[in-house]
Amino acid sequence: MDTVTISSLRRAMRNLEEKGRYTTLLGIGPVSRNVIRASFECAREYDFPLFFIATRNAVDLPEFGGGYLMGWSQKDFARNIKRMAQEAYFKGLMYLCRDHGGPWTREEEEKEFQFGEKEAMARAKSSFLADLESGFDLLHIDPTRDPHVEMSPFKVVIDRTLEIMEFIEEERKKSGSPFVGYEIGTEDIRGGTTDPEAFRDFIGKFLDAVKRRNLPHPDFIVGQTGTLVRLCRNLGKFNPKRARELARIAQEYEMGFKEHNTDYLDPGSLAHHPELRITAANVAPEFGVAETEAYLELSEMENKVDSDHICYSKFRSLLTKIILESRWWKKWLPQNMRHITLKEVKQDSQLLDEIVCASGHYVFNNPQIREARNKLFENIRSFGILDDPNGYVLNKIRVCIEKYVEAFNLKGLTSLLLNTK
Repeated sequence: MDTVTISSLRRAMRNLEEKGRYTTLLGIGPVSRNVIRASFECAREYDFPLFFIATRNAVDLPEFGGGYLMGWSQKDFARNIKRMAQEAYFKGLMYLCRDHGGPWTREEEEKEFQFGEKEAMARAKSSFLADLESGFDLLHIDPTRDPHVEMSPFKVVIDRTLEIMEFIEEERKKSGSPFVGYEIGTEDIRGGTTDPEAFRDFIGKFLDAVKRRNLPHPDFIVGQTGTLVRLCRNLGKFNPKRARELARIAQEYEMGFKEHNTDYLDPGSLAHHPELRITAANVAPEFGVAETEAYLELSEMENKVDSDHICYSKFRSLLTKIILESRWWKKWLPQNMRHITLKEVKQDSQLLDEIVCASGHYVFNNPQIREARNKLFENIRSFGILDDPNGYVLNKIRVCIEKYVEAFNLKGLTSLLLNTK
């Protein structure tokens, strides 16, 4: 299918809105190969555009440690995504997007090394350059993290965003790369909602600077609608009135309004997204949780087989051990639990189960986990429980994605966009 730029797609969406068709685009976190496969299957069946939103933790340069997604670099990611699209017979619209690109956006940059600004910005620029060279379509520039301050000042956020945009545009023009879309802003890691006046002020000051420096007009801006994901729940309180207000302001400045942390919202809140004019919403950990839960369900089926001849995979116990040995298990803890000890976690079975579900996708590529998963599937098949255990996993992920396809009014969108003038 011919390429349709992000800007062209947004224009087509506005044309559809004038005819009464409102849709919220779905940004899918490619947290595993199975999530990517399930995404292609859903998009092929329901005819909607795919936006794969990769964080630097998931996909990054080898010199920075690669990513938990199969250890893929940006080039690996782009090459494998295209191959997987062909294998899934997917010929629709697909966009590779950088989610939360910027300084200190890899976990170890912020938590372990606490690089100074110069080094953190240099690493961010190198990562963005690899995105550009690998054909990414949309780059989210998020310079709000900084381990040295509680919250980056307003002016610093603008200045760092502009510096990165100038760098990318300079490199893009040098290499003759096609235009790339930009997403600015971030959700606050503490939750809450964005103040409309502060939102308007930020946009006005930022766009004035963009014009002065002759930089591209951003396609999306992120705002906080009250959502906040921790463990396997959305602990925030979605605020539809505030969401509509922020979306209206973004429209005034010719940008799409983007919501992050959409995972686990109730069906009613999700169904309101299109009519609130939320242009796009990102979902990532929920899909990883769906996959992890499916493996754990298969592990329970395996454990119910009573036989002297079976060599059990011990998948659940191994997964728990590998997760607790990793740095990932604290990532999704609520703020008031950040100082909990490993001993305390092990003594709380309910919390431990939730930590395992929330963190499973980070270690799917671990060699021990891959071996245990293969053994689990072998046992499931050999004991006649299921002929296609991975199909069972894919179906669980698909059900999760389909919830958003329905709520966001995505069915048939690609064909409508391509036929809209």
